[in-house]
Amino acid sequence: MNETVAAAAHQVESVVELAQDLIRQPSRGGVDDYSPVLGTLEAWLTRRSLPHRRLHDGDGRLVGLLVEIAGGRPGPWWTLDACVDTADFGDDRSWSFPPTVADVHEGWLRGRGAADSKLAASAFCHIAAEVHERAHELAGGLAVLLDVDEHTGGFGGALAYLADPDTSIPAGVMIGYPGMDEVVVGGRGLWRATISVHAPSGHSGSSRTIVGAVSRAAALVQLLDAAQLPQAPATGARFPLPPKLSVTSFHGGQGFSVVPQRCDINIDVRTTPDFDSADAENLVRKTVAEFDAEVPGPQPTDIKVVASWPPFQLGADEQPAAALMSAAHRLGTPVRPKTAGPSNIGNLLALHGIPATAGFGLPYEGLHGIDERADLSELPRVYAIYHQAVLDLLDAP
Repeated sequence: MNETVAAAAHQVESVVELAQDLIRQPSRGGVDDYSPVLGTLEAWLTRRSLPHRRLHDGDGRLVGLLVEIAGGRPGPWWTLDACVDTADFGDDRSWSFPPTVADVHEGWLRGRGAADSKLAASAFCHIAAEVHERAHELAGGLAVLLDVDEHTGGFGGALAYLADPDTSIPAGVMIGYPGMDEVVVGGRGLWRATISVHAPSGHSGSSRTIVGAVSRAAALVQLLDAAQLPQAPATGARFPLPPKLSVTSFHGGQGFSVVPQRCDINIDVRTTPDFDSADAENLVRKTVAEFDAEVPGPQPTDIKVVASWPPFQLGADEQPAAALMSAAHRLGTPVRPKTAGPSNIGNLLALHGIPATAGFGLPYEGLHGIDERADLSELPRVYAIYHQAVLDLLDAP
């Protein structure tokens, strides 16, 4: 075993113990109180004298913790980021073990958050503790962001971090999403809108024919599904994924006797450098205008844009991707760069001009599903790779 990986193996027991403590504290996004899981982290950080503080959003809600370790020489700051809120349990009766069991079974750490991303949060805290011991030798600084508003889609912790006037804006961020074969260096962007379709209202038993909002909206959905988007890029293209349009929600009416006068649909468009948010909005508005012209309603169809994030992609030679991939190769783990289909917090960071990797971690199963678990056999190697990448970025002697 590589000496660096062997050294990391001595941290494994402590990393797993803290991760277990975090998994035992339910922290489902938008459901649970986050104070217990953050309190567990605060107690661990305090025992090790690591400088940290709470982050709050504009409404005063607790949205994360921030660890900051300044080096002894000038240089850029870098950030490790992991969420400690989680997906919901779903139907916990479908699990073969309790979602907060936090045990190790046949080499797997089990429970909600084991993969996404409490184990990464624990590992990053331990790396911060090691960096803190030799901070005087290092250039720049290391921050560890522990977000509890990620699975809601609000990313309140990241937004509070970037808005904090006392924060050193990082030169790059490494996000601890799981998956060991690839370093995620990019992702499609998104453009999201709610479309409100209108129609006359009336009684469903009326002698006159009434085309209600639900029927009009159904016709619009067919047009949106048939909209022409650019096709998949050629093999070897720098950005390897095509854009994608999906209707994701459809709400209108109540009961049986009233033909509704409004129906709302949600639309999600995944964007690329060659088909960006402006292209997505133009396509949707053009489709809606043609629909209103062909099937007029009592008022024009409304479009309310609710989110827009750019796509992002780093080259393998750009930081922090270069440091992470170099450390992986040097420590015997060949990885390849990947551009992901789903959007992630890397898109939010790209909106602020901050480059990010959005995934390298342990093998896993059950992410956002039932029986979530993470394979601990590779923990020494993954830990060592992140630790080495951080030291390289901090210009360790």
